[in-house]
Amino acid sequence: MAGDSVIIVEVGPRDGLQNEKVQVATQDKLALIGQLADAGLSHIEATAFVSPRWVPQMADHDAVMRGAGRRPGVTYSALVPNEKGAEAALAAGARALAVFTAASESFCRKNTNCSIAESIERFRSVMVLAERAGVPVRGYVSCALDCPYEGEVTPEAVAAVAADLLALGCNEIALSDTLGRGTPERTAAMVEAALRRAPATMLAGHFHDTSGRAIANVAAAWELGLRVFDGSVSGLGGCPYAPGAAGNLATERLVAHFETKGIATGIDRARLDAVAEWIAARTASGAQ
Repeated sequence: MAGDSVIIVEVGPRDGLQNEKVQVATQDKLALIGQLADAGLSHIEATAFVSPRWVPQMADHDAVMRGAGRRPGVTYSALVPNEKGAEAALAAGARALAVFTAASESFCRKNTNCSIAESIERFRSVMVLAERAGVPVRGYVSCALDCPYEGEVTPEAVAAVAADLLALGCNEIALSDTLGRGTPERTAAMVEAALRRAPATMLAGHFHDTSGRAIANVAAAWELGLRVFDGSVSGLGGCPYAPGAAGNLATERLVAHFETKGIATGIDRARLDAVAEWIAARTASGAQ
């Protein structure tokens, strides 16, 4: 595997912070994003243009997106739930968007107050705006292995949603183990099903480490051809609508895993470790 390379998408400023109890100041979020870029992260999910009523930590999304600015070689993206969110994100300078649905009907209704099919329809206007602005769109498939309400999710259900997002025009589909209960064997079965509907070049892996198997699941997905994986610096956060999902896969662990295998990440590990310590101190103490 030496000589191969991997793209690591940093989701800490959004997926990580959204579930942290300590409210992080806008200037600290901007400092975090800047330090991550300094460490070599080239794909950073900066914030989410969602209702502050549902996700208070993201209430400053406009200030964060505008404050992040632009940096050569770095793409700052924003999660958006609908057309209104997409319009606001693009106006604030987002250079990539992300939409989210699930492979579980129960989770989709709890998380977005609509069915899977309705969520896909909701994204059509987002895709029009993205195409007009010339920005890519990532589609998240939550509960790709387990649902907190329905239990195990079938690989075929995941593949079907991935195919729908691909047909919609998404440039990348992130297969997300939202609860972190997955095993390498089940991960492989899920990815294999998705590969029957989408090429490996358009799939990414998003694994939570709740059960301590995220790295093993990443390895299983890598063996099947996936080359894009998500990490959250310092292992921040999880999904506020998925009980027991706290604990994203730490970006620094993901980088260490690939480096030990001789796979290039383009990330300065010492700098990344320093960022992880810095943000961990702020979310633990509420330092401003």
